[in-house]
Amino acid sequence: MRVREGGVEIEAPDDEVFFNPRQELNRDLTVAVLRAYREHEPRAGSYLDAMAATGIRGVRAASEGWEATLCDWDDDAVARCRENLARNDLEADVENRNVNALLHDPGVFDVVDLDPYGTPIPYADAAFANARNLVCVTATDTAPLCGAHFESGVRKYGAVPRNTDYHPEMGLRVLVSALARTAARYDVGVVPVFSHATRHYVRTYLDLAHSATDGNEAIEKLGYLDHCEDCLHRQATPGLIADLWETCPNCGSDRVLAAGPIWLGSIRDREFTTRVGEHVDEEMGTAKRACRLANVLEGELDEPTHYDQHRLCKEWGRPAESMEEFLGAIREAGFAASRAHYHGTAFKTPASVFEIRDAIE
Repeated sequence: MRVREGGVEIEAPDDEVFFNPRQELNRDLTVAVLRAYREHEPRAGSYLDAMAATGIRGVRAASEGWEATLCDWDDDAVARCRENLARNDLEADVENRNVNALLHDPGVFDVVDLDPYGTPIPYADAAFANARNLVCVTATDTAPLCGAHFESGVRKYGAVPRNTDYHPEMGLRVLVSALARTAARYDVGVVPVFSHATRHYVRTYLDLAHSATDGNEAIEKLGYLDHCEDCLHRQATPGLIADLWETCPNCGSDRVLAAGPIWLGSIRDREFTTRVGEHVDEEMGTAKRACRLANVLEGELDEPTHYDQHRLCKEWGRPAESMEEFLGAIREAGFAASRAHYHGTAFKTPASVFEIRDAIE
C-alpha cells in the first residue's frame, strides 16, 4: 500500500511488524523533536534509523536535512528502504546488517533511534557506547514494563515493576531507569528531554553527557516506590538501597508493594517540550494530538506517580465532578496539581490520598 505521511510517500506492506499506522503520532513527534534538537545542538547532523523496516523514520529524517542511515538485517526491508528513498528523491546510507554490529564500527552517530518490535534493551549497550548527542527509544512491551508480566519485566529491565493504577508512569520510569543504568556503564549520563506513554508503547528521548560524573548524576535520580493496595497511599524514596514498608504508614495494611529501581527525576525538559510543540506542523497527520500531548506534558508535575480521579471517587462512594473543578479544589487547599498526559482522568499532585479527599469534601 502507498502511505503519505509528513510530506513523504512510501510503499509499505500490509503488515504491522514492518509498518504500524498507529505509530504515526510517535513518528510525527520524532520529527518535531529532531527539529527542536537541531536548535538545541546545531552540530548534530547524523541520524541512525536502527530498525528501519520500510524506512519511514529515516526517510522523514532525510527529508528534514539529516544525514540519515537506515539499517535493517532483513533483505526485503533494505530493498524497500532504498525504493522509498528513491521515491522521494532523497539520499541516505542503507545498511543490510545487525544494528549492534553497525554501532560498533569506527565512528559515531549524533542521533540513534531505537524503535524495535518489543524491548529495546538488546540494542541499548551499543547505542550508548556509540551515540554522541541523543538516543531515542521506543518500547512496545508495556506488559513487562508495567508489571503485568512480572518475571519478564524483572529479566529484561533489571527492576521490580508493579502493576498499579499508574501503570503508564511505572512503565516509562522503569524504561528510563534501565537505560540510565546501561548508559552509566559507559560513563554516559542521560537527561530525558521529552518522554511520553501513549496507548501500547512508551517513548523517551535522552540527551547525552559523556563523563563518569554525568553517569553518577543520572544514577542519583533512581529510587524506589512503596504503594499500599488498600488506601492507595504511595511514597518515593531516592537511592539504590531499598527501605521497604512492612505495613502502610497511613492505614496499617500489610498489602504493600515495592517497585524499583525506577527513574524519579523529570521525564522531560519543560522548555524543550515547548519547542517540540512549536515544531509540530499541519502537514503532520496527528498534529492536533501531538500539540495537545506536548501542551499537557509541558505543564505536568514531576511526580513519579499519578492518581485516577474516577478510581478515587469510586473508592469514596461519591460522583466525579469535572476535572477542572476537582483539580481546582486541590489547588485551593494549597497543593500543586496537574493533568497527566496519557489519559483524561489521570492527575498528579504531591498531596497524599487523604489530603486529596479532605480538599474535595
